[in-house]
Amino acid sequence: MYQAIVFLPLLGFLIVGLFGNSLGAKASEYITSGFLVISAVLSWIVFFTVGFGHGEVFTVPVLRWIQAGGLDAAWALRIDTLTVVMLVVVNTVSALVHIYSIGYMHHDPNRPRFFAYLSLFTFAMLMLVTADNLVQMYFGWEGVGLASYLLIGFWYKKPSANAAAIKAFVVNRVGDFGFALGIFGVFVLFGSVNLGTVFANAASFLPAEGAPEGAAVLNFLGHALDKHIALTVVCLLLFMGAMGKSAQVPLHTWLPDAMEGPTPVSALIHAATMVTAGVFMLARLSPLFELSHSALTVVTFIGAFTAFFAATVGLVQNDIKRVIAYSTCSQLGYMFVALGVGAYGAAIFHLFTHAFFKALLFLGSGSVIHAVSDEQDMRQMGGLRTLVPKTYWMMVIGTLALTGVGIPATVIGTAGFFSKDAIIEASFASHNAVAVFAFVLLVIAACFTSFYSWRLIFMTFHGEPRASHEIMHHVHESPPVMLVPLYLLAAGALFAGILFHGAFIGEGYAEFWKASLFTLQDNHILHEIHELPLWVELAPFIAMVIGFAVAWKFYIRSPELPRSVAANHRLLYGFLLNKWYFDELYDFLFVRPAKRLGRFLWKTGDGAVIDGLGPDGISARVVDVTNRVVKLQTGYLYHYAFAMLIGVAALVTWMML
Repeated sequence: MYQAIVFLPLLGFLIVGLFGNSLGAKASEYITSGFLVISAVLSWIVFFTVGFGHGEVFTVPVLRWIQAGGLDAAWALRIDTLTVVMLVVVNTVSALVHIYSIGYMHHDPNRPRFFAYLSLFTFAMLMLVTADNLVQMYFGWEGVGLASYLLIGFWYKKPSANAAAIKAFVVNRVGDFGFALGIFGVFVLFGSVNLGTVFANAASFLPAEGAPEGAAVLNFLGHALDKHIALTVVCLLLFMGAMGKSAQVPLHTWLPDAMEGPTPVSALIHAATMVTAGVFMLARLSPLFELSHSALTVVTFIGAFTAFFAATVGLVQNDIKRVIAYSTCSQLGYMFVALGVGAYGAAIFHLFTHAFFKALLFLGSGSVIHAVSDEQDMRQMGGLRTLVPKTYWMMVIGTLALTGVGIPATVIGTAGFFSKDAIIEASFASHNAVAVFAFVLLVIAACFTSFYSWRLIFMTFHGEPRASHEIMHHVHESPPVMLVPLYLLAAGALFAGILFHGAFIGEGYAEFWKASLFTLQDNHILHEIHELPLWVELAPFIAMVIGFAVAWKFYIRSPELPRSVAANHRLLYGFLLNKWYFDELYDFLFVRPAKRLGRFLWKTGDGAVIDGLGPDGISARVVDVTNRVVKLQTGYLYHYAFAMLIGVAALVTWMML
């Protein structure tokens, strides 16, 4: 069963990737979507079997892989609660995206290639989440990067799509370099890359409190590091990889540009696959991170800052997909804060619920774009509520879940109400050095999230139509093949929190997670959040209400107000609209110097020196000599006779001397 879950998407990719043009678009769609539906159904079966069963962690061997010296990395599937949660997230969202794409990509001539890429993306993520060793995890990690490059640049005839794909690939190479160094460091410290061996050795790796550190165990950048510092350095290198994949500041700049791909790709990248890889990796390696409080503090700080930063940028974006993209970036910051304060269950719970409502919002925005003739600027929309009512209500449900609508101190609420509020409360209850800083920024980000989410709804669906009469005349509701996935995701966005909060973060968390998340059974944070002051529990709710009220005031009650506020705060508005000028800063610090260096090496190093003194120089001298020699070949007989006489005279002279 587990092999089928993982390898059916690969089988679909191989069949459609190799024979898609022969099979035709329809057959390609049905083959890949059918395999994903089977994988999704099987994933739910193993979710309840493993998560709510009594079995321990086990592995499913696949094949022998790498055996070289002390490195022994077999290909095996590690099955525990964390794995099956990720299987459900990846395969459910991917199956629904496949089905949705049948309608959304209906007019695209390259559908077989698109569906093959989708299945490859899913397989790479499944390889990552089922990895039993770090080398296998890195294989899936890079596979996800490759598939994202192919899908973001799917419309390769668009220069903007090519640029976005290259940007995603290059920025992720920076993070992946750190991840690779972290894997090397783990192997040096523990003598293995197998997760079971690493976790077993991690428990006794650090010296007892008060004991001497002993000799250095790692040499990094010329510095000999003891065990504490070495472990912190390795954890930070691993986190560097997570920052790239999960778009944390400062490696976040690729994520908004990834919107250049088709909308189903955006849903798959943002909700279920690529961006969640970093969160999963840190949760999987929690036994290592638990040993380094400094690394956890850095994770908490970066997560909180990213949640705040992305929320501020989302306030002023006008592209409907970019608003949701920055929302993803912000929500990932929440997850990293939970990881940093030790609330691993809350982090994975938010990953789980976020997959439903974020996929719903992306696919809903795709339905809107489909309805208004591929327009993505919300300033050119408005008045769509009565024309696409089903899409409207699905987007409202996604917004309710994203903003965390619910009744505090009760079990009544949307999915985001349970998971996001748990993270905010955990940050307050934590004893982390930056916990208060994180709590404040997360509450502010919750207010901003509510504002930009309802701003999207009001600008898109309410008010007077701002599109041309011709576009409004052709507005139509999406077909059932696109709406049914929205209905299923909406059910998850509404009820996933109510159904599963007890297992993920409630009284049943120890039995549910078992040994898959480190020290969860000893983690007191999830107990302490039930004993917090009332104002802490109410803070996310109040922030959400304030955000909604301000958005209603700006875009329903007084639609002229946003323009005047932007005019009165031109510098701040420009700062946010230009995304804190991160792209411009990177262009100045890295892109332009790299281009200047490349041009110098091309023109001077390659052209003038290598070619000039090498092939081009030698060939030029040969041409010069031949041009002179060829002048001797005049074709006149007396010239040749004269040359012969000179030769005879020279020969006689030489003989006489």
